[in-house]
Amino acid sequence: MSKKIKKMAWAPATLSEFDGVRFLHLDSIWVQGAMRIRKPQHLELEYIQRMMVWMLWRDSEVLREGHAVQLGLGAAAITRYCHKVLRMQTSAVEINPTVIHACRIWFHLPEDDKRLTVYNDDAARWVADGSRAQTVQVLNVDLYDHDAASPVLDDEAFYANCYQLLADGGLMTVNLFGRDASFARSAARIAAVFGSDQVWSLAPTKEGNTIVVAARGVAVPEREELERRAANIEAQFDLPASKWLRLVRPLPLSIINQLKAEPQT
Repeated sequence: MSKKIKKMAWAPATLSEFDGVRFLHLDSIWVQGAMRIRKPQHLELEYIQRMMVWMLWRDSEVLREGHAVQLGLGAAAITRYCHKVLRMQTSAVEINPTVIHACRIWFHLPEDDKRLTVYNDDAARWVADGSRAQTVQVLNVDLYDHDAASPVLDDEAFYANCYQLLADGGLMTVNLFGRDASFARSAARIAAVFGSDQVWSLAPTKEGNTIVVAARGVAVPEREELERRAANIEAQFDLPASKWLRLVRPLPLSIINQLKAEPQT
């Protein structure tokens, strides 16, 4: 069922636990994901919660509908949430087989079923598959290696394939983090593909994670409607959606001006 890639020497998935929380590492001190042991469906890390900000851009009546994809499994928090809590059709793409194995043993990732497929594959290759074009409503991108210095995939060609993967009205969230990461550079690449009026970001977390949201042809509703959606998300899913709404900002003018100054191809 899952497409597998050829064997390579992958960084081994390792674990640590503190104060009731289990952490995933890739043979380094960097945290690749976390799960509260007694509440496995709870989204423990703040930046992971913010990756769900796409919920604000979807009408409450269709919030759970469609296909949600996670690129970069981490500790499978988003995949578990979309599958178990939102009960969406859910897929995850992870290049490192030791991560998938660790998630199945230690992080409550279920075996594949009619609503869940986990692919041991290269995310760049997976999104470039034309047979998947316009089949995804929600795309969560969190791609880091054991060093966590910058996103592994972060060029216009990759984001163009992400755009093609999304159906009309589809939404993508991207985690930007790391000492070599650049919000301005990455946001400009995303905006060059999606359009400057279809890209937003949240203020960084205290750990330095900046979440970017990009949409394929979404009309942003009035503030009152967004507030209603936020209240609904908080009531149904116990996520801090009103806080997200306060943190969302449009693309900075400096990036918009940079895009306008670039020659059109």
